[in-house]
Amino acid sequence: MLKNYKEMMVWRKSYRLYLGIYKITKEYPQSERYGLISQMRRAALSIPSNIA
Repeated sequence: MLKNYKEMMVWRKSYRLYLGIYKITKEYPQSERYGLISQMRRAALSIPSNIA
């Protein structure tokens, strides 16, 4: 039996996706900081957040 959401495989994979998106977007130009980068990071973070 699971004790918390962090033990769920789907949460772990979605969190790894978020970390990957964060690393990738570090390479984007600064001109995209408040546009595309922000939107991609928020979208990726919403997945594990909604599972939790």
